[in-house]
Formats: sequence, C-alpha cells, structure tokens
Amino acid sequence: MVYVRAVHVLIAGVLLYAPAPAASFGCPPPERLRRLLQATDNGEAPILLLPCCYDGLTARLVGLSGFNATFMTGFGVSGASGYPDAQLVSFNEMLSAANSVAEGLSSAALERAKYGDAKEGSQPIAIPCIADGDTGYGNAINVKRTVFGYARAGMAGIMIEDQVAPKRCGHVAGKSVVPFAEAVKRVQAACDASRIAALFSCGKGISRDEYEALFGQGAGPLILARTDSLVTDGFEDAIQRCIAFREVGCDMTFLEAPQSVAQMEEYCQRVSGPKLANMLEYGSTPILPPVELQKMGYTMAAYPLTLLSASIKAMKESLNLIKEGKPTYDKILSFSETKDVVGFTKYAKEEEHYKC
Repeated sequence: MVYVRAVHVLIAGVLLYAPAPAASFGCPPPERLRRLLQATDNGEAPILLLPCCYDGLTARLVGLSGFNATFMTGFGVSGASGYPDAQLVSFNEMLSAANSVAEGLSSAALERAKYGDAKEGSQPIAIPCIADGDTGYGNAINVKRTVFGYARAGMAGIMIEDQVAPKRCGHVAGKSVVPFAEAVKRVQAACDASRIAALFSCGKGISRDEYEALFGQGAGPLILARTDSLVTDGFEDAIQRCIAFREVGCDMTFLEAPQSVAQMEEYCQRVSGPKLANMLEYGSTPILPPVELQKMGYTMAAYPLTLLSASIKAMKESLNLIKEGKPTYDKILSFSETKDVVGFTKYAKEEEHYKC
C-alpha cells in the first residue's frame, strides 16, 4: 500500500509540475479542479489524492509535497482551534482558515515553480482546495452566502452536507439529518449560488449561475454534496439522496461512512459523476489502496485526519520527552529544514532580489 501511494504521489507531482498546454496555466482554481476530475474520470490520470489541510502551514506542506489538490477539513480547523468537530467553530472562523489555506497553497505553487525542482521557467499551476462548508451555517440563503464567501477566499469546491445543525464528525455517534426534501433544497441553493451546468452534472434544472454571472465563467466553485443518512435512515435512503443531489446539479457526491466494500461498490455503480472516498484511519469505512478505489469508481480519496493526527502524536511524544528531560532531536526537523518549510528560504531569495 505504501508503494502504491508513493507511486501515485510521484505521478501527481508530474501532473502538477510537468509542462502542459498553455490553456492549463492561469485558470481559476474551480476550473483546475474540474480538469483534474475530468482526467481521472476519463482514465487519463490516477485517482485524485486529497490529504486534508487545516491551516496555512499544512496547506504549504501539501503543496510542496507535490499533490494536485487538497481538502480543508472542518475537523482539522476545529481541532486546531481547540474544539471537537461539533460546529462550535463559526462560519467566519472557517472563512479565516480558508483564506490562510489559500495563501499557503498559492505560496507553495509559486515556490515550486520559481525555486523548486520544477523545470526552469515553468509556470505556476494553482493547487485547488475543496472547503468544508458543513451545513451551510443556516437555511438555504445562508448556504448561498457560504458558497460566495468560500469562493472569494479562493476555494475551488465547497462541501455541503445534510446533517441537522449543529453537525458533527461523520464517524461519531449522535448524528441526525434533515428531511430528504430539505437536504435536496440545501444542495440546490449551493448549486444556484455557484453554477449548475458543470461538466459532470446531469443537466437538469435551471441555474442562476450567480457567482459566475458576477465573476466570469469557470470562477464558480464546484459543489460536493454529502449525505450522512446511511447511519440514520439506511443505505437506500443515502443512495437516493446522492442521486437527487446530482439531479439538482451538484458536481460531486460524498456518501459518508459506508461500512463495507459492498456498500462502496454499490454506491459507485448507482450514482453518477465524481465521487469522494473518505479514508479515515480507524473510522467506519474500509481503508483501501488508491488503485482499488479508482477501479471501484471513486474519483477522489480524502485523508481527513492523517496530518492532524500525525502532528498530535509527534507533539505528545515531544512533550513527554521535554517533561522527562530528554532530547527531542529524533522527533523534530533541523532548524534549517523548519525555516525552509515555513518559507524563510523563499523569503530570503525574494528579499535579495528586491535589494537596492
């Protein structure tokens, strides 16, 4: 599994930084994400791996590691703020995190193109991010405001889910979902705010294309519609919700917490368009290699807590060593490596460039 992931990361780096047609350069993040999804959907590229970030530093790490895209996890933003993922973090706090993530991804893309191992003179390519929009933070009108806010922050896609507010992590107890019709209207509002006539949409319904009407074609973020109803209302209800979400125009679907490979396979067979697999270690869903997920029909594989959990583990181990009066060298990077990751290397070069 490690070898397969390493190969896919290598391929992702090649796709992101190798020379590409001029039309690939300078396109808005939503359009870049759309092209990545299309390449995977057409079998021209491997499944899109989405290690999830939650702040500017983790976004930079994802970008500098050569991944094509990422996902801003609400669990991570909440956890980094000192709270559980139970919608204790507000929309404005999530929006602030989205701005930090967008800046981190931009700096990583520019740094790789200008100072990294990309071919000399290559153009920077945007690293799109799908942001966790939770329940939209209110009614359908609030959902539309959430879409606009994330879009202005530079997010390429927005996930909207059908839980009752306040929502909670999809792999913990106590979830509940809104009724079927309300869930569909919530997703429809998100699509209306962004765009409905997307590449993978079924083409049904009428789009107001509100964001794109203001800011141009290709600028509207893609909509990822998530359902948590499998646990509360059963597998068939969850499938019907995903189908209905597609009918009102969502670009991608996300069936949360399938509990078997059979459920994952049936979801991929019955629901059209790009689909997200949530690879939460120690969660409810089987963890499968990317190649198996793609064969099954998934377009994206998200790793929501890997970076957060790994950092917590490393920090706890380091704190114990400090408490015991022991050295921490085996747990940390060198000072020069740390400076490089946070951007000091690029900063010094830029500073030198502009000296009088």
